[in-house]
Amino acid sequence: MQFRTLGRGGPTVSVLGFGAMTLAPHVYADVDEQEATDTLRTALDAGITLIDTADVYGAGHSESLIGRVLRGRRDEVVLATKFGGNADDQGRLVPGLGRPEYVRRALEASLDRLRTDHVDLYYLHRLDPTTPIEETMGALAELVRAGAVRHIGLSEVSVGTLRRACAVHPVTAVQSEYSLFSREPERETLPACAELGVGFVAYSPLGRGLLGGTIRTREELEEGDWRRGNPRFQDGSLDRNVALADAVAALAAERGLSAAQLALAWLMHRGVVPIPGTRRAANVRANAAAADVALDEETVRRLEELVPPGAAAGARGDEAYLGNVDERA
Repeated sequence: MQFRTLGRGGPTVSVLGFGAMTLAPHVYADVDEQEATDTLRTALDAGITLIDTADVYGAGHSESLIGRVLRGRRDEVVLATKFGGNADDQGRLVPGLGRPEYVRRALEASLDRLRTDHVDLYYLHRLDPTTPIEETMGALAELVRAGAVRHIGLSEVSVGTLRRACAVHPVTAVQSEYSLFSREPERETLPACAELGVGFVAYSPLGRGLLGGTIRTREELEEGDWRRGNPRFQDGSLDRNVALADAVAALAAERGLSAAQLALAWLMHRGVVPIPGTRRAANVRANAAAADVALDEETVRRLEELVPPGAAAGARGDEAYLGNVDERA
C-alpha cells in the first residue's frame, strides 16, 4: 500500500480508501451483516487506512457497523464521516442542516454510533442553502478546537463556496464524484484544490460500478438498488456506457489489470484519493492492489482517448440528486 498526505497539513492516508455506503442496507440492496463485517475487516487488513461513511448511510447503520468493527483498531484508520445530507421523500435536501446547533447534534450522534471520541475528517455532506457557509464552518472550527474533529471536509461544493469556507478555517478535503465517467471536477474544482492546498477525495470512482466490468443490463441490478433510476443505467445510455467499460477492460487486460484496477490507478495517477465501495472482500483485495500500479504516460494517453470527458451517456444523477449539488459562484 502507498500513502499520501491529504491536503496541506492534513492526515496521511492510504492512496486508496474505502467508501462504506455499500455496507448500509436499502442503498444498493439488502446487505448481509457478516459479509459487510468481513469486507470492512479485509479493507483494514489490506492496509487501507481511510474509511469513509456518513450518518445518512442506512440511517446510521454504516456508522454503527464501523464502530463495532473498529473496536480495538481505531488507531489504524483515518475515520471520515459526513452530516447534512438528509433528504425528504422527494429527494430534496432538508433545510437547516448546516446550522451550528444541528452540526453539534449531528456530530454527537455520529460519535456515539462510531464508538469514538473524535472524527478525523468531518464533512458537510451537502451545502445547506438556508445557512451561509461561514456559519457552518464556524461551528466546525469550534469542534476542531474542542478536539472532537481533527480536520474539516466539504462534499459537492462549488469553487466559490470552497473559497469562502477556506477564509474561515482550513479545509482539508473536498469530496465529489470523479471517475473516467464523471470528469466535471477537472474544470474548476481540482485546480482550485491545488491552489488552496485542499486534498480531493473521489467517490463513485468506478462510475457507480459500471467500470467494474460486471454490469451488462439493468436486470442485473437487485431490487431496491437505487441505480435502477439513475440516468446512466437507462435503456440506450447503459448500452453506450457498457461499451465504454468494455474498451477500458480491453486496455486493462493488455497491462494485466482489471478494468476497475486501471480506472482506480488512473485516479491515483491524477493525485486524488478514490474511495471505492463494495460488499465483497475479494473486490476489496483487488482494488487495494491498484494502489501499487504505476501507469506510464502512454497508457494514460490511450485511456483518456478511449474515454474523453463527456463520453459517458446520461447525467450522473437524476434531477433531485443534482438539485442538491452546490453550483453557487
